[in-house]
Amino acid sequence: MANGIEKIEEYSAKNINVLKGLEAVRMRPAMYIGDVGQRGLHHLINEVVDNSIDEALAGYCDTIKVTINKDETVTVEDNGRGIPVDMHPEEKISALEVVMTVLHAGGKFDHDSYKVSGGLHGVGVSVVNALSENLTVEVRRSGKTYRQEYVRGVPQYKVKEVGTAKKNETGTTTTFRPDKQIFKVTKFKFDTVAERMRELAYLNKNITIMVKDEIEGEDETYHFKGGLIEFVKYLDATREAFHKTVYIEGEKDGTPIEVAFQYNSGYAENLFSYVNNINTHEGGTHLVGFKTALTRTLNNYAAKNGLIKNDKIQLTGDDFREGLTGVLSVKVQEPQFEGQTKTKLGNSETKSAVETLVGEKLSEYLEENPSVGKKIIEKCTRAAEAREAARKARELARRKNALDGFGLPGKLADCSITDPEHCEMYIVEGDSAGGSAKQGRDRRFQAILPLRGKILNVEKANMNKILENNEIKAMISAIGAGWGVDFDALKSRYGKIILMTDADVDGAHIKTLLLTFFYRHMKELITNGNIFIAQPPLYKIKKGKEEYYAYDDAERDEILKRFKGNGKEVVDEAEEEPAETEVITSRKIVVSRYKGLGEMNPEQLWSTTMNPETRTVLQVSLESAATADKIFETLMGDAVEPRREFIEKHAKYVRNLDI
Repeated sequence: MANGIEKIEEYSAKNINVLKGLEAVRMRPAMYIGDVGQRGLHHLINEVVDNSIDEALAGYCDTIKVTINKDETVTVEDNGRGIPVDMHPEEKISALEVVMTVLHAGGKFDHDSYKVSGGLHGVGVSVVNALSENLTVEVRRSGKTYRQEYVRGVPQYKVKEVGTAKKNETGTTTTFRPDKQIFKVTKFKFDTVAERMRELAYLNKNITIMVKDEIEGEDETYHFKGGLIEFVKYLDATREAFHKTVYIEGEKDGTPIEVAFQYNSGYAENLFSYVNNINTHEGGTHLVGFKTALTRTLNNYAAKNGLIKNDKIQLTGDDFREGLTGVLSVKVQEPQFEGQTKTKLGNSETKSAVETLVGEKLSEYLEENPSVGKKIIEKCTRAAEAREAARKARELARRKNALDGFGLPGKLADCSITDPEHCEMYIVEGDSAGGSAKQGRDRRFQAILPLRGKILNVEKANMNKILENNEIKAMISAIGAGWGVDFDALKSRYGKIILMTDADVDGAHIKTLLLTFFYRHMKELITNGNIFIAQPPLYKIKKGKEEYYAYDDAERDEILKRFKGNGKEVVDEAEEEPAETEVITSRKIVVSRYKGLGEMNPEQLWSTTMNPETRTVLQVSLESAATADKIFETLMGDAVEPRREFIEKHAKYVRNLDI
């Protein structure tokens, strides 16, 4: 033993494990698809579709069909060239089998086949094959149809000809069943699939994508001739636009560039960037190039035309992006992404290409549309004036110790540990639940911040109004990471910020208001994985000395079924349950429905919702920034009708709330 660690005496060649073929994927699936939950499951479809999109980018495919079949398999069909089936010169097997079973194999590594490509570092479809219980691929080429089947990535026979194809018909059809040995759930969600397909259709205006769910009976067809222009209109559908969408398209230094944007009556910046159809939600050099060009060009235009009347106001990049909704899409032949997840582009040459093209085209547009230029500068000037007023308010607040790290809110029950990595703060709805949480918590690492009532809807407010809200000021102060341009997520005093609200309509509303605040003004906390949602139980089921908690109706019914196994229970009244708890009774079995967090005593709140060893918390992630923006604006914006439609469409998914 050395330093408490047992030494391994022998370390030789036999200790080196060699994983052949797709074994590594099955052993460590999260390395390839992110996780084995809902996100990873739906990523399988995206990887297969990416191959079809690559065919479209190369100019050989214009139709893609995605079907969730009744047997819970998924079929992706395209009319591209079809994966080659002839013998691979090096592997000595069909090229189709190489593509389906060998990592880092495919035409995307050959620039004669694909000029640009998305995908996941070239491992896409083979990873899907490895993580599928079974997969069948059919290829239509040269008037013939070929097929090969696989079980957990292993070919069941050599690629064989199974029939003839219609004249000039080409393409690839892939059908797969996710492996239940790998995935926690294997049921696909139509809305999740449709969101990504809609996004791809906006980004590729020459493609038609059809999505069908044979289980739920839903289907959508996406084809947008206007491309990014229609994308921006979709994102801004519930906002008041100040002008027609500005559209710029061109190529610079071999990089095709597309951008569309418009200003609206809101206060949020909504910029979304893509590289080869991959959503780079952390931005990168292409987005930096766009922002730089926008700021410089608008500044020069304002100065040249004398549009800034107040000499004391200095417009900044933030002012030029307030109320701006835009989509930037570039096609890069050799993209260099930071990390496997492809969330940030690193190519320096792309920055200069985007900056140059956008600067040139935007200058021309402003000269040809002076009325639009004037409206934009007027809006940016108002943003600068509001920013300056907010800065003065912030400085005044700091002098009063309201927003700096030394003026923590009085209602905050802080923890004793100061290392953010080991600290968590519960933002709790109401003083009653806050009191129980303070008593039931582990004071070493858990802080409690109770909120009184509903916070301000930041979707409809500017910075001045936001900083006047006492509950928001309390959160900013408690988190301690600054505000606005000064915000730095790495300075957060807590590694976990957990939202804990009642399981009713008001609780859901408060949760949405809080998430809107974090998404609009502290988004880094979401992208860094710092925001969580507590999952308090809906029911307590008691039989004698046995107690169980259920978090939904299905879990309640399962516990009741287990309790009623002998069928001898008869109706009995509950006497020891709190009066405010709705009680459903059956003899010797008591089912209590919790209407609010305040009904739980500190011990119950700790054991069900706050104890790290027994609780369930949902981590808030950012799968698609564009979709998130659309949902927040729909739910919290001014337009009523889109909100009504959203609620009616999704009401069937709502957990049993006490309405």
